[in-house]
Amino acid sequence: MNEKLVQINKMLVEVYDDVNHIEEYSIKSGAFSDLSITEIHTVEAVGLYGSKTMSEVAAELEITTGTLTTAVDKLIKKGYLERSRSNTDRRIVNVNLTKRGKLAYRIHEKFHLDMVKAIMLDFTAEEEEILLTSLSKLNMHLKVIYKGSQKA
Repeated sequence: MNEKLVQINKMLVEVYDDVNHIEEYSIKSGAFSDLSITEIHTVEAVGLYGSKTMSEVAAELEITTGTLTTAVDKLIKKGYLERSRSNTDRRIVNVNLTKRGKLAYRIHEKFHLDMVKAIMLDFTAEEEEILLTSLSKLNMHLKVIYKGSQKA
């Protein structure tokens, strides 16, 4: 295999693992140590503003509504989410963040922003543009590959 491809693969795996470990450490050592990474991502998917249906959140997380129901039940018990039925169609279940959930969302969002700011201190303006362009292309290609594998 081409040596550059091997190096790129190694770096992608390392970056992915490092971000996961940093994120996990941040959650476990912070005010919301009762949350897992999966749970904080569920909080993020619900979002700060208004409520979303269970179907909308499940689609965003690319999981089944059954899997989401289990996660939502845990987050309700922990005080991060609230669940309610739609007034117009009782079959529709909505979820929204509690005050504690909104705080966890904001703190986690700040963690990501601070991490990116710290990383970018070592980059020139030109390198920032190159990184942004490269990550955009990488993201697009991964989505195409992932969506393509879903049809197979």
